[in-house]
Amino acid sequence: MASSSSSTPSPNPIITSNGSGGGGSGPPSAGASGQTSNNSSTNAGQQQTSGSNNPANDTPVSSERIACWITELLSSTTRENALMELSRKREKVVDLAVLLWHSFGSVAVLLHEVISVYPYITPPTLTAQQSNRVCNALALLQCIASHPETRSLFIQANIPLFLYPFLNTKSSTRPFEYLRLTSLGVIGALVKTDETEVINFLLTTEIIPLSLRIMQSGSELSKTVATFILQKILADDCGLNYICQTFDRFSHVAMVLGRMVLQQQKEASGRLLKHIIRCYLRLSDNARAREALRSCLPDCLKDHTFDAVLKEDQSTKKWLSQLLLNLETPVPTNANNSQQQTSGNNVVSQQTQPASPLGMG
Repeated sequence: MASSSSSTPSPNPIITSNGSGGGGSGPPSAGASGQTSNNSSTNAGQQQTSGSNNPANDTPVSSERIACWITELLSSTTRENALMELSRKREKVVDLAVLLWHSFGSVAVLLHEVISVYPYITPPTLTAQQSNRVCNALALLQCIASHPETRSLFIQANIPLFLYPFLNTKSSTRPFEYLRLTSLGVIGALVKTDETEVINFLLTTEIIPLSLRIMQSGSELSKTVATFILQKILADDCGLNYICQTFDRFSHVAMVLGRMVLQQQKEASGRLLKHIIRCYLRLSDNARAREALRSCLPDCLKDHTFDAVLKEDQSTKKWLSQLLLNLETPVPTNANNSQQQTSGNNVVSQQTQPASPLGMG
């Protein structure tokens, strides 16, 4: 996509098929990735990225060399190469996130790289080389977001907010798609840990409407990672209650999921369909949402439209069956009344919050 001097591995969101835990599916990993999935059949053809196949990347790196690259981030003349090398080697250095966070000026440099491309978003003039360079910086931010010692510090500093302008872009050119996908990978790295602290932080931001927008208009990979992020937010009780708290929020999510299901009829993706079904399944855990889904769940999920797509995916078939079973089960009156009362109290408590400019307030 760009010259070799600034090239990075192609973005590679990996979605594994794992039914355990609150989130269900395994985490996507976007950005200058090269990771492989536990589900090789799902990810066939995606593992051939330049970073993971480069033999040099398998060579152990000395701590002195890592320290040298981190120091070189501070100089504008050596920064681009340092970004590329650290991005390529980040999987091999266990505590790279800690070193970056506590090294003088390193995080500020990464944020500078992010901010420096803002002027090229509108109008959309971002070049492939610029996209590759900022994506190397984003890959290092994803490394920080993934590490247990730096994750809380990462969100306390509100660093994810610096990525939202990239998620809000609409250009379908490859540099912008690469930028969106890598930015989604940073958020995916946060939510994959199923930590309520992360979900509570994201709920104060615009990540839900931004994800819903990408779910409607992005590439298949971007749609998959964005849907995964929504699924992980729903997996947390705070996220589920937030989305089901008002009719506008629920209806927006249900509308987007419904449109995606209809698109799947034309060109099905088992990986993406899996996450759509998991979102519906989690929504059905809420009594009021379950009542609404009885009338708005797409008919093609109720018949055998996707049997061929899900033929080899027993986990997703099980989740779809459970979803349909949930919708057949009557909601106990006392549980429904209790949930409505709780939801009403939550609405009152949040009336002082400003409305979201993207319609999810």
